[in-house]
Amino acid sequence: MRDRVVVLGVPFDRVDLPGAVRRAAELASSGGFHLVVTANPELVMAARSSPELWEVVRASSLVVADGIGVVWASRRLRDPLPERVAGVELMEALCSWAASEGRPVFLLGGRPGVAEAAAANLVRRFPGLQVVGTHHGYFAGADAEVADRVARSGAHLLFCGLGSPAQELWLWRHRERLGVRLAMGVGGSLDVLAGQSRRAPGWVRRAHLEWLYRLVREPWRWRRQLALPRFAWAVLRSRPGREAEG
Repeated sequence: MRDRVVVLGVPFDRVDLPGAVRRAAELASSGGFHLVVTANPELVMAARSSPELWEVVRASSLVVADGIGVVWASRRLRDPLPERVAGVELMEALCSWAASEGRPVFLLGGRPGVAEAAAANLVRRFPGLQVVGTHHGYFAGADAEVADRVARSGAHLLFCGLGSPAQELWLWRHRERLGVRLAMGVGGSLDVLAGQSRRAPGWVRRAHLEWLYRLVREPWRWRRQLALPRFAWAVLRSRPGREAEG
């Protein structure tokens, strides 16, 4: 039985990074399709206003807290999550596992050339990793063709960087066509792994200020950051042991 923590109605698996890797590996080794969601406060608030996204998140096989705000909320609600599980770190760890177990992967998303560059870097870092296909994220109107391309590749794991929540919705809508065992939305991780974007320095991450670092470097993100005060207010209004209303 899954040990989960509910934050504003969204169930998070109570796992640290090693625990998330173990759970994802178990899912990838079982039958059927499994979706991994790396949820931050913005996604939580988006799910609360989108019935479709709400159902997708709640139906996912693994939901990890990719945001210190979610960890703070769990502590505030007296049901603490162990730590933040950054999506890029989970993806890297799963690529290491896939290399050791001979599990083929597919990279989808980013601008043309990004997935290919990320694949080349990952193969160098994790000898034995089989990247059996890549595709950029600009394929409006060709969803079925791209899903079929993933299926034909024979990939077991699909890392999809279309931006949240578009990536989660796309993966769920096409889950029966993709033919993969495990799919995970990875946001901008492909840009990082391709060397075209930088994560915040370690000291910034340890200070839990990565969100501010990204906002300074990418000021266009300010509209998305408006979800943070709404998330905090909803958490403050909720009672420990109960889900918040509305």
